[in-house]
Amino acid sequence: MATTTRKMDLLDRTLLNLVQSSFPLAPLPYQALGEELGIPETEVMERLARLRKRNVVRQISAIFDTRRLGYKTTLAAFAYARGKLQKGALHINQHPGVSHNYAREGSYYNLWFTLAVPPEESLEETVQRMAQETQAEAYRLMPTIRFFKIGVNFDMIAEEGASYDYFRPDAPVPSANGQDTDAWKRTVPLSEFDKVVIRELQEDLPLEPRPFLPIAQRLGLVEEDLFRLVGEFQQRGIMRRYSAILYHRSAGFMANAMVVWRVPEERAQEVGDLMATSPWVTHCYQRPTFPDWPYTHFTMIHATTKEKCEEVAEDISRLTGITDHRVLYSTREYKKTRVRYFV
Repeated sequence: MATTTRKMDLLDRTLLNLVQSSFPLAPLPYQALGEELGIPETEVMERLARLRKRNVVRQISAIFDTRRLGYKTTLAAFAYARGKLQKGALHINQHPGVSHNYAREGSYYNLWFTLAVPPEESLEETVQRMAQETQAEAYRLMPTIRFFKIGVNFDMIAEEGASYDYFRPDAPVPSANGQDTDAWKRTVPLSEFDKVVIRELQEDLPLEPRPFLPIAQRLGLVEEDLFRLVGEFQQRGIMRRYSAILYHRSAGFMANAMVVWRVPEERAQEVGDLMATSPWVTHCYQRPTFPDWPYTHFTMIHATTKEKCEEVAEDISRLTGITDHRVLYSTREYKKTRVRYFV
């Protein structure tokens, strides 16, 4: 992985910063990126092709809000006896709704994965079946109670976390009766055509001069209408952004820490908001507690070293005054992909 990052020059890193934050929604997006960088369109595509081959760029596509599409999601924690973790993880990987699956050290639960299922399926029954099939010793469903932050962004030049601008799915939205605080829990009505568009936009964008043209043509649209639809999807809250997603390890951010915090309920909102201000924190949620699990707040930290993760956790502790926490490092990434909707 270190070799991969050493092969990237300043232009590669600048290009990665651009495509992560706001990929151009334009007929000639690679030309637009080239104009900003001062290089030809062909060189932009060649550089992105190399970065894909090196597993730095994972995908360029639309990023949707799973819950607003009607899917149900949860974080699940499984505990396996020695020798059964690997087999259990690989079995769980087979479910198409599993997008992230990590072995983690630091707690009794040693496998953590995210699961999304369509509206007609049961999260609880699915997770229970997985636990039985893989002979897990114990398991917990940890769905989100509050969102504080979703925003994966890395400064590839400074090699620092750059999640300054982020998404708050549960932030109040204007409504006829004032501020709607429960919008994030409700499914947005989708037409069959909406679903067709979503199926197109969730796929990896090809590296060709007019990559949006074939998508528009398959939908019976011109490119301008496609871009207008993207804007409407964002206004409706079903799509967060259109951008590139990186393989954080190949991009040089080798350490992946899930830091869990024990926060008093009366400080839940205040502390979560403070945690979300760290540019190193890519995700921040409040989740349920259990007799054997008192931790309420989860922060994901990606950094170049474990030492930096520890430093960020200590900074958050000083900022919030919360000292009871655990740092759970991933020891193996079994799966990291995007959930594909309506397929």
